[in-house]
Amino acid sequence: MCGIAGIVSLSAAAAPPSRDALIRMAGALTHRGPDERGLYRDRRAGLAHARLSVVDLSSGQQPLADAGDTTWIVFNGEIFNYVELREKLVALGHRFRTRSDTEVVIHAYREWGEAAFERMNGQWAIAIWDSVAGRLVLSRDRFGICPLHYCEHGGRLYFASEVKAIFAADAGISRAFDPVGLDQTFTLWTIVPPQSVFRGIKELKPGHVRIYENGTVRERAFWKPSYPEISGPNDGQFTGSLNDAVEEVRSALEAATALRIVSADVPVGCYLSGGLDSSLVATLGRRFAGERFQTFSLRFADAEYDETRFQRLVAGATGSEHHEVVVSRNDIAEIFPEVIYHTERPILRTAPAPLFLLSRLVREHGIKVVLTGEGADEMFAGYDLFREGKVRRFWGRQPASTRRPRLLDRLYPYLSRSPVHQQAMARQFFGRNIQSHGAPGFAHDTRWHTTGAVKRLFSADMRAETGQRDAVSELLGRLPAEFSRWGSLAQDQFIEIETLMSGYLLSSQGDRMLMAHSIEGRFPFLDDEVVKLANSLPAAYKLAVLDEKHVLKRVAQPIVPPEVVARKKQPYRAPNGLCFVADDAPAYVQEALSETALRAANVFDPKSVTRLLDKCRARRGDGDLSNSDNMALVGVLSTQLLHQQFIANCPGGARTGTLSVDIDHEHREEVLA
Repeated sequence: MCGIAGIVSLSAAAAPPSRDALIRMAGALTHRGPDERGLYRDRRAGLAHARLSVVDLSSGQQPLADAGDTTWIVFNGEIFNYVELREKLVALGHRFRTRSDTEVVIHAYREWGEAAFERMNGQWAIAIWDSVAGRLVLSRDRFGICPLHYCEHGGRLYFASEVKAIFAADAGISRAFDPVGLDQTFTLWTIVPPQSVFRGIKELKPGHVRIYENGTVRERAFWKPSYPEISGPNDGQFTGSLNDAVEEVRSALEAATALRIVSADVPVGCYLSGGLDSSLVATLGRRFAGERFQTFSLRFADAEYDETRFQRLVAGATGSEHHEVVVSRNDIAEIFPEVIYHTERPILRTAPAPLFLLSRLVREHGIKVVLTGEGADEMFAGYDLFREGKVRRFWGRQPASTRRPRLLDRLYPYLSRSPVHQQAMARQFFGRNIQSHGAPGFAHDTRWHTTGAVKRLFSADMRAETGQRDAVSELLGRLPAEFSRWGSLAQDQFIEIETLMSGYLLSSQGDRMLMAHSIEGRFPFLDDEVVKLANSLPAAYKLAVLDEKHVLKRVAQPIVPPEVVARKKQPYRAPNGLCFVADDAPAYVQEALSETALRAANVFDPKSVTRLLDKCRARRGDGDLSNSDNMALVGVLSTQLLHQQFIANCPGGARTGTLSVDIDHEHREEVLA
């Protein structure tokens, strides 16, 4: 993974992009690519690149051009099937100067145009500049693993892997919160691209290509999740038995894991949480990693969140060289401002913070690439949300039943304040809108309702700006036409992928925490072939009655320790609000939540926040806070830190460092350092 950035004049009459601005943009992305920096500039466009060397270490420098030096590319990510694509391109007459997947991308684009992205199996954010046609092509991978933001300002288009690089380019770019982005965040848990939380900044949608040419702009999807239709032909439906599915999923995962190891020119490690997904990836990864295979785990000082026993069990079974980092509440509080600097958006949980420390541990042991189990829950129906939706729909078909809601008792056993512990309250909570069990978004409704309650803390101005909006209705209004023809589980999976997976898990918990320490994450469960197969499976193969990830458990049974396969689902979690209300909490907490700071940001009402803070401090002896109070405190604090870092004190980009590629066609100079 790397960091990319650029400036393109939207009219031929505009002045050339500033060299200093491009250098600042690259400097702001140094954490994403500490190994090399490169620059290209002509009269219309400038491209900048910060490189993390993973593939073709000796000759993969960027920006990189085609043979005629007319089409240039900056690329963040990896194309895992680039060897196969290269062979096809060679057969078509293309000649290559490097072994890099970057050069394959530029040749693929020259051969197949926009259709090239449909052929790629990987994770990417790409910018291609055709200096002859005056055309800029931006593309982002299917799930948005790699980030890509853009902004139009002063007749120019600015784009970058991270918002901080855009802000570093030009002090005239507005620094302000976008109420729409905040409203989405405090309803859906995340923004939904192209929306961002900063006014004027957009995020390219996953699976999309956006093209600027001759004063026009167009955008289209080259991929969207799809599922078999329940009442139509069996197009795309897996028709084999459950045993057949087990064998095909095993084969696809083996291939995906191997591809993510052998395509790297550096050692590849693995995150190991102790759950089914990472244990399966680690077990498969060990087969292809050579003699030395390193695994990395989080331990927690709070026993409620700790999974050490299962992590060590898998590490021992695989024979990996295992490393651990123990995380306390104080650790989370201390590094939380750094976490927000990298998330570049408010968060409602502290879960990214321990992953920030875990990626630091990986870097300290000399590893640049790690495999993770992310995506398995979304593709194979692993979340309690899917089970909850199934139970609530079952109950909704007979709302007067007293037996059906008893199935709720099987949900959320790992929560100390589980909503099912008090049956009367559980029936009231989960019975909300039960009559709408056939409506789109029904399974997510309880989450959105709970999250939306945090907006009670909004300031009067923020309530006025967001009061006429309905983030849920807007989301559901953009669902594809075929959505209604999918089964209920497929509908639930689609919405989860479109919102929480892309906008939070792969971003705040994924790319941003990994790249904070220059670590590339690779996700076998998000391999193109694995996803196609998972989406084609009958719902009962994934969620068998209430047994989540049923087919995946069958895959794991022969190779993963049985204690891991049989254990109850325990999703990754971390201590939340209690981290910030201890007597020794860092001074920044009080400063960020002070009346002065709250009025300066004008997102939240100071009196309401003070009451929340007092309430949380009074209840810190209870062992935990309510779900609503946890979300509110973390959400308010992260927003306030974001305001301090990006609006009140906007980050700049470093101007130091040697350029490995320095090409300036504006002055007809070419210098290769």
